[in-house]
Amino acid sequence: MFRAAPAHPERPSEPIDHHDLVLQPRDVTFDWGATPLHWLPGEPFATHTFDVLHLMLPELERWFVRTFEQALPLITDDRLREDVRGFIGQEAMHAEAHQEVLEHLLAKGLDPAPYTRQSEWIFRRVLGDRPELTPAAAHAHLLQRLALIAAFEHFTAYMGHWILDNGHLDQAGADPAMLDLFRWHGAEEVEHRSVAFDLLVHLDPRYRRRVVGMLVTAPVLTRLWIRGVRFLMSADPELDERVQVRFRDYLAAARKDLLPRPGAFARSVLRYFHPGYHPTQDGSTQQAVAYLAASPAARAAAR
Repeated sequence: MFRAAPAHPERPSEPIDHHDLVLQPRDVTFDWGATPLHWLPGEPFATHTFDVLHLMLPELERWFVRTFEQALPLITDDRLREDVRGFIGQEAMHAEAHQEVLEHLLAKGLDPAPYTRQSEWIFRRVLGDRPELTPAAAHAHLLQRLALIAAFEHFTAYMGHWILDNGHLDQAGADPAMLDLFRWHGAEEVEHRSVAFDLLVHLDPRYRRRVVGMLVTAPVLTRLWIRGVRFLMSADPELDERVQVRFRDYLAAARKDLLPRPGAFARSVLRYFHPGYHPTQDGSTQQAVAYLAASPAARAAAR
């Protein structure tokens, strides 16, 4: 029987220096045949709060890849260049894994297309390439996108660390395949948590650039997430279409530790604004690497 690896996998006996890591994509194989629509039993709100990631991440991750590929020729540090290449490979794999879940949702009677079309428009048109720009303006546009990506990656690394630490999802009966997907993805986000930040600082070390990136990203991401939860709850064929989405539902799920607590989330954002902040100050590389070695989906693909 497929079981997710535990939230606290045994850590390697030898400490791992984050800077010694060689980032590489990992093949994974997930079987969604036994995964119910509400993969957190009796918790449709918490389920769909997670499921918003499936709606956003395929296009978001592909946008990361396209943007970083444009930045590669500008990198003068050999180690950073290799990290960026590893990041690109991992993010491309993440996009494909979450794309498979969209097909699973459709098979369960929930059509994600109305929301995913909006994601395509945002990440391909609004934040995509602008060939009409002058070289100087195109460079500025690239730096703006890198600042946004660094901020996005702060959120994904936070979520990755949170889900690796969280054993309450197992206790709540979360579907093991879905839990493994989120933990595998989260572990790789923790593993490469500093790459986008380091790339931004390498190309534009100004503190202001980083701050503006977060000031734009945080409210936009919050808005997209709320819209995603509302869409999923209304499109869910197993729920009354009149169901209301309320902030107190989030608080109730957070009190059960099925979702991150708002205060902790807010404090993580505030840390990003500290002038001396670096992503390696949060999360555990050892914990991430330990989970990646234990992930059932990664082991299945390696057979």
